[in-house]
Formats: sequence, C-alpha cells, structure tokens
Amino acid sequence: MQTLNPKLPLFVDLDGTVIKTDLMFESILQFFKKNPFAIFLIPFWLLQGRAYLKHQLAQRVEIAVDLLPLNTEFIAYLRTQEAEGRDIILISASNQLPVRQVSDHLSLFIDAIGSDADHNLKSENKLQRIQQLISKSSFAYAGNSSADLSVWFEAEEVLMVNCADALESQLGNKTKTVSRFDPAPAFLAKFWQAMRPHQWLKNGLIFLPLILSHQMAQVGLLLQAVIGLISFSLCASSAYLLNDLLDLNSDRQHQSKYSRPFASGELSLSYGFLGAPALLFAAILVALLLPTKFLSVLLIYWLLTCAYSLFLKKMFLLDVLVLALLYTLRIVAGSAAISVVTSNWLFAFSMSLFLGLAIIKRYTELTNLQTLGKTTAEGRAYNTGHLKFLSVLGAGAGMAAVLIFTFYINAPDITGLYSTPAILWLICPLLLYLLGRIWLLAYSGKLNEDPVLFAITDRRSQLITLLCGLMIWIAI
Repeated sequence: MQTLNPKLPLFVDLDGTVIKTDLMFESILQFFKKNPFAIFLIPFWLLQGRAYLKHQLAQRVEIAVDLLPLNTEFIAYLRTQEAEGRDIILISASNQLPVRQVSDHLSLFIDAIGSDADHNLKSENKLQRIQQLISKSSFAYAGNSSADLSVWFEAEEVLMVNCADALESQLGNKTKTVSRFDPAPAFLAKFWQAMRPHQWLKNGLIFLPLILSHQMAQVGLLLQAVIGLISFSLCASSAYLLNDLLDLNSDRQHQSKYSRPFASGELSLSYGFLGAPALLFAAILVALLLPTKFLSVLLIYWLLTCAYSLFLKKMFLLDVLVLALLYTLRIVAGSAAISVVTSNWLFAFSMSLFLGLAIIKRYTELTNLQTLGKTTAEGRAYNTGHLKFLSVLGAGAGMAAVLIFTFYINAPDITGLYSTPAILWLICPLLLYLLGRIWLLAYSGKLNEDPVLFAITDRRSQLITLLCGLMIWIAI
C-alpha cells in the first residue's frame, strides 16, 4: 500500500466505506419492523426522490450506530491519520441525521455532511459539494462503489475500501495514487451461507409420511417427496434471509450470530431484499408440480415464519409453540406432496416432540447468556429466571411425546398397518434416551442453540434414528 500525502484533506464516504452496510436499507428494515403496514409509504416517498425518502426514514427510525459493522482495516488507518492531525471529513449520500450520529460515535472527523430532504449527495452531487468546500484545492477521497468514480476522477489520491477488483480497472490512468483497504468478500459464497443450506436437513421430515404410509418403494411418490423437499428448502431459505434482515441488531449482539453474512456486513442487504422474494418465487414454481394442497401448506409455512420473525418470537411461550408448529408443517407438507392425510397421532406426537426441543433451544440460549453475565436475551421475552420453569416444561413436553407414541402403538386403526406392532415398543426407550441425552448436554452447557440440528448431525442421535427406522421396518 502506498503512503498517502497527509497534507491533503481526506473526504470519506460512509455506506460501504466506513461501515460495511447501507444506512438506507438499515432504516427501511427498522421501519418495516416497527410497523409492517407503514412500509407502503416508501414508494410514495421515493417518488419525491431518494433524498426525500432518506429524510422521512431518518425522522422515524433510530439507527443503533454502535452496532454497525465497520471496515476495521480502514478505520485503523483513519485513526492513524487523525492522530497525525490530518483533516478528515465524512461526506455521505445518507441523511444528515444518522451521518452526524455515526460521526459523533467514531470521533474521527472534523465535519460530517449528509443529504437533506432535497439534495442527495451521491456521485456528481457529492463532487460538487466537495469542490464548494475546498475551491480548486486538491483532495483525497475514500469510497467503495461505481457511484464514487466521478469523485475519484477528480481526486489527487484515491482510497478504495471494500471494493471488487474490477472497479479499479475503471479508474484508468486518471489518478496518481490508489490504495486498497478491506477487500470485498465473494458475495456468492456469502449468499449461499445466508441461505443456510445446512438447515435443509430439517426438511427431511417431509419423507416421514411416505415412510409411515409404507410407500417408500413407490418411485412416483418418492419423486414427489423429493420435489417437495426442494420446494420447501427454497421456501425455508427465503424465510431465513428475511429473518436475518429483521434480526440485524439482535444478531450483532449475539455471541455467535454476529458473524452471519448480513449482521457482519459481509453481504450487502440488497441481496436479501432481492433474494428473499426470488427464492420464494422459485419455491412456488417447483411446488406447482405437486398437488395444490402442498402449495397451500408451503405458503402457510412462509407466512407463519414471517409473522414469527416480526413479532411472534417476542411472545412468551407462544414463540416455542410456533416453532413446534413450523416443524410439524414440514410433516403436513410431506403428506400433501403424496396426497395422504396426516394422522392426529402423528400431528400430536410431532407438536409435543418439537415443543420440547424448542424449549431446549430457549433454555440453551439463556444458559449461554448466564455464562456471559447477562440476564435477558435481545428481542426475547425470557430471562435467566425462567430456566427452571423451562426445564420442567420442556422435559414434560418430551415425556408427552413418548406417551402419545405409546397410544399410537395401541390404536386400533394403527395396529392393522403392522404385522408385529409390538416391535414398536422398542422405540420408546430409544426416544427417552435421545431426549434425556439432549437435556443432559443442555444442563452441562455442551449443547449448541439448535437441538434439532444437533440431533440431525450428532452420531449417537443418527444411530438412534436408524434404529427407530429399523424397528418400523421390522414391524411392517
């Protein structure tokens, strides 16, 4: 990296340069989270210009500037320049109010200039404002996107932050000095990560109705279940993107979720704005290959997940009931994909089992908070005082699931499906062992915050699942 001339005033962009994210997108998300229906005001504001839109959002939304992800290498450079007495000016197309708040928080800039309700300080408009401030003097400029090219062309020195390699080639030979900071990550890899493909394992529940209806040998039905799995996985990823967009602030304060692509700023929020509806549309297209009922279940799942992300997750106990229902809807979707009916026994068993696992999830989150010296979870209705209550309720839900399974074994309409239904009794101690082991790991602090994913990926849990499948096969 070449050494810049400290005598030149340094003008610095904000979005994508000082911070990894975009304040306008952050404001839209916070505005939507406060009042989902008020989001319909945005198109009308946008008709009056981007500057007007940013101004209206700034009046209604308060950005948690202390949580915004920073381009750390560039911030470290600015601190050395500020210590040497260099004049550094923050100038951004974001609204003046949050720009000033970021400036006050970082204490790096001698001035902070942002857009007002009528003027959007982007590209040529930003260059004009800089030239007004310094007359015909030389200056240095730090930016991150193609919108900054017009300013870079006039700058004596160029600082490129969080930029793709192809952008530098567009500068040509019009500048004397170019320095790079915080290289941009590969967005495709980060988008794939944001889709959470590892969570698709949970959608394997779609195959359960096919197994329990003893139709695994039917190639046509197996193909329909596979199509259902693909559709549901795309739908789930759409919901994951939306959830991560709405949970930015809470994820940034979480001990592990802070590294998620959107929360960390490694993936632009624009990919979430575009990706969530695109994945949902793709899921619907795939679902059209299946019976209409499957599409109905798919849309109910997506809408319920959105409601959960917006407000249901903040409601005591209702949140875990919704999580249990979301898992159960995967089984209902599997039934719809092959045109069979989900039995009341299976529905009740699934709700009880996944309610217990959802409570373990909350229990583990609280124990992790307790380890960190905290008492409450951001965006949740729980505190560490609820640990004992949750452990009793969660264990009771697990026991209820095993009890329901015993009723299932003895039900007259079920025993006729198996040649030796007594074999199914061997599944009960296996379930008790599995649930007991998960709770033991939770008590000892050795369980991650997703017990369902743990059960899917853990070797012993996989063995128990295989043994349960073997018992069903023998019973048939």
